[in-house]
Amino acid sequence: MTRIVVLPNENLCPDGAVIEAEPGESICRALLRNHIEIEHACEMSCACTTCHVIVREGYDLEPDSRLSCQAIVDDEDLVVEIPRYTINMVSERH
Repeated sequence: MTRIVVLPNENLCPDGAVIEAEPGESICRALLRNHIEIEHACEMSCACTTCHVIVREGYDLEPDSRLSCQAIVDDEDLVVEIPRYTINMVSERH
């Protein structure tokens, strides 16, 4: 199991959390399975950006912003931040 440290988010996870994820599972599914109700307006089809998270540690990738529905967990522990606000690319005008 991979450990994901979720930094505090005043609406979704006020105290932060440490959750476990299965290798091959998306960050979004792991959050939802652990009762952290991150928005996922497109039902995880990579179309809206509402499940956006910031990977603070892990992955060794830049930039660190990811769609949690598409970021697949492996055996590396992660620290993620759920931004206070997201933009729904499907329904909001820009």
